[in-house]
Amino acid sequence: MPLQAPAIANTPATGFERLLHIMDDLRANCPWDKKQTLESLRHLTIEETYELSDAILSADMPEIKKELGDIMLHLVFYAKIASETNDFNITDVLNSVCEKLINRHPHIYGDVEVQNEEDVKRNWEQIKLKEGNKSVLGGVPASLPALVKASRIQEKARGVGFDWEEKSQVWAKVEEEMQEFRNEFNAEDESTIDHEKAEGEFGDLLFSLINYARFININPENALEKTNKKFIKRFQYLELKAKENGKQLQDMSLAEMDIFWEEAKKM
Repeated sequence: MPLQAPAIANTPATGFERLLHIMDDLRANCPWDKKQTLESLRHLTIEETYELSDAILSADMPEIKKELGDIMLHLVFYAKIASETNDFNITDVLNSVCEKLINRHPHIYGDVEVQNEEDVKRNWEQIKLKEGNKSVLGGVPASLPALVKASRIQEKARGVGFDWEEKSQVWAKVEEEMQEFRNEFNAEDESTIDHEKAEGEFGDLLFSLINYARFININPENALEKTNKKFIKRFQYLELKAKENGKQLQDMSLAEMDIFWEEAKKM
């Protein structure tokens, strides 16, 4: 006999409670949900997070709402699995994050005074160290993609005052790293190029560019992903026009492809 589905909610509290009831039902009765573990859900959660990111970059509000729901489900799912082994439950999770937020916002829930966002960030990092973090950079996940990790490393270093004073200094560093990278490829005989050292210099160049982006309030991850999407759109237009003209890309000259590429740029 089918279970009675929880009724539509009209408040945040009842909406969250509805999701918890459905999670209980699925875990108890659905063959797929019953099999899941923290580990089996992990890659699915990562996928859902990237789908949310795509929706945000596309400014697709209905899709953002959908993906937020998917991620919320995953968070509840993890807590449900942990509750079955008496490690923690969803109430513990919520109380834990609430206590952390209260503790890390003494300018809201205490008598600490701040003047601006930078004061807030500085206090946040100092409080984390008092909580047991051995390093300001200890909270940067090792598995983050390198581009995102570089941004987080720089933000955290800035939070304790380790930063450039002017963006002109950062740009000078970009130019310095660019020259050092170029110097690795100036040899006429390519066999003499130290590719490991060149790779290191290229990494330094990327790191300095990410630093400059931070100074001018550009999110490098978002910027690069928008460029990726732009390239994909233009390249697919190129493929379409080639097909319409009865041609294969591999059989076309670069000059022929450039004609369609320029058309794509005007779209």
